[in-house]
Amino acid sequence: MIDFDAIWRFQDEVRTCVNATFGDCIWNLNYNPARQCIELELERHLDDEEQAMLTSQLTIPADYDGEGASGSMFVIYPW
Repeated sequence: MIDFDAIWRFQDEVRTCVNATFGDCIWNLNYNPARQCIELELERHLDDEEQAMLTSQLTIPADYDGEGASGSMFVIYPW
């Protein structure tokens, strides 16, 4: 069973971290049940240093997931 309340809290944490680090630049933030992760795409493309800074700021595991049409993408593992 998916704990949507926990997912919402994790997404709120991610949004807060991104906004504090880069400002309001989230293009898409959603839970992907097939991958069992939260997917994040920004409205800007980050360089390697910025990617590392963002993933290190999060308190839950996250990885850079490539570049999308709008910006850098990340995958966040809440469990």
